[in-house]
Amino acid sequence: MQSENSTNKINEQKLHDFMLKSVGDIASTMSAMLVIIGDRLGLYKAMAESGQPITSDELAKKTNTNERYIREWLANQAAGGYITYNASDEKYTLPPEQAMALADENSPVYMHGAYQSIRSFFKDEDKFIEVFKTGKGLRWGEHHHDLFEGTARFFKPNYIGNLVNSWIPSLDGVEEKLKQGAKVADIGCGYGISTIIMAKAYPNSKFYGFDNHSPSIEQAKEQARKEGITRNVEFSSVSANDKSIGNDYDLITFFDCLHDMGDPIGAMKFAKQSLKPDGTCMIIEPMANDKVEQNLNLVGRIYYAASTLVCVPNSLADNGPALGAQAGETKIKKISEAAGFTKFRRATQTPFNIIYEAKP
Repeated sequence: MQSENSTNKINEQKLHDFMLKSVGDIASTMSAMLVIIGDRLGLYKAMAESGQPITSDELAKKTNTNERYIREWLANQAAGGYITYNASDEKYTLPPEQAMALADENSPVYMHGAYQSIRSFFKDEDKFIEVFKTGKGLRWGEHHHDLFEGTARFFKPNYIGNLVNSWIPSLDGVEEKLKQGAKVADIGCGYGISTIIMAKAYPNSKFYGFDNHSPSIEQAKEQARKEGITRNVEFSSVSANDKSIGNDYDLITFFDCLHDMGDPIGAMKFAKQSLKPDGTCMIIEPMANDKVEQNLNLVGRIYYAASTLVCVPNSLADNGPALGAQAGETKIKKISEAAGFTKFRRATQTPFNIIYEAKP
């Protein structure tokens, strides 16, 4: 029980401010399931396709769902600012800005992949409790399958919006090589989103996607078949330092995966020896500064959460350095130098990523 003296030390305004923050987090967390429901039942897409204000009854009929549930769902979405409500006619509208994020899978700001990944975290709760107690790791493939698909859906909009338009052009001489015809290895490619985007953009080049998670590689192959991108792309289930990866690459990429690895220096060493003498290694990492106090913001909060649940456990599973998603430029540079790369620079950045260029 708190003493009277300790109670008197409480700053009432700070307590009030924290409780407001906490209530906001509770509202967001509870509403996350309703966003997931909106995605799975096509509610956002139906509202976007309607293109005009809609009632709960109209939306229920369009989506073959129950009106009473839809009525409550709409009210929650309006309270959160995801849609708008007009009290005069009791109709709801999905504004075009929100529609970009909630209804258009090809939009650079599409957000449902993040929610699917979040769903996987709650399903893996007992596994997280165990690793926190024991210090053991948890490999990527040991998570609930929602994480794999959700991560691919989450990264895809960012890659669509930036990879070909700004990230590759920021590298020294790489874009021209890709246009003419180059050999590229995409290490840790997952569902192959980044590999396929590059293969589409540079048909004269050959792209090889590698990942040690076999189910993800199967999904990558299937996606390539669906999109008709099979002539200049291949996928294989191998680790980042498997000799079957080959050599003589003009470009080797690590998309949001180097910090997850059990042996990032070994992976970079292998990349260096697999590159041509004038080749380039592109490393895409989450936006992060070197010091914790520099990352105490909204983006840092998201990445520290993902790092705690996914990145650090994956590295620890192989007794790795557990760099974490907020490793920062200094640590990534040291890994590059330890692997033998002589040139390293920050090529460009976005609010969510830093793109590094390393050369032999």
